[in-house]
Amino acid sequence: MFQEKKIKSIFHAVLIRMFDLMASSIVLILLSPFLVLVCISLKLSGEGKIFFLQKRIGRLGKTFTLYKFATMLKNSIALPGGEITLRNDPRVLKLGKYLRLSKLNEVPQLLNVIKGDMSLVGPRPQTSSTFKLFDPKDQENILSVKPGLSGIGSIIFRDEEYIFSLVDNPLEFDANIIMPHKGKLEAWYVRNKTLKLYFKLIFFTFQSLFHPKNGLSFDTFMDIPELPKELLQFKD
Repeated sequence: MFQEKKIKSIFHAVLIRMFDLMASSIVLILLSPFLVLVCISLKLSGEGKIFFLQKRIGRLGKTFTLYKFATMLKNSIALPGGEITLRNDPRVLKLGKYLRLSKLNEVPQLLNVIKGDMSLVGPRPQTSSTFKLFDPKDQENILSVKPGLSGIGSIIFRDEEYIFSLVDNPLEFDANIIMPHKGKLEAWYVRNKTLKLYFKLIFFTFQSLFHPKNGLSFDTFMDIPELPKELLQFKD
């Protein structure tokens, strides 16, 4: 029985890696003409910066460089707001606003997927400072798998900026309420990871792109960790 489960797990991992490579390559090829225009536009903008590079924590605690299109001022992390982005954040560039709304700023992470740093689905990769906000037990689970371009935490908190706009202290709320709960969600994914759940989360990722302002959604994931009382007001 154990041997069968191990073989099944390896088979699923191979299928997921093959799909990661195939899907990422196809999307990059199809979008390449548009991505070139984005690169040129960013280069000619006031900041003149095309990519935002940042160290993130990957599988087994190894760090890697995550790629995104630059959408904010170069020193944005040192400005008020820090690592979170607020609604109508003055640090966001004009073109960056549209890239963020469409999630096109995340497309360069497909290179991370091709390189093997990430998968299309998994716990979102965190910086060392934000990863510390997760419960230690959740951290251990999360580090056992590759981080993902999308994941259960990204889908549930698909309009995070809306939540921040309704609380008095977004930074404190994020550190004490949102991030610890995200850790529980990501650990839930790791414990329940299956091929079916992988494709299910890809489907709901696309759905969330067209319905980003519906608040927290639990209709499809009934067995995920229970919301803390501070987040109940944001539930659908």
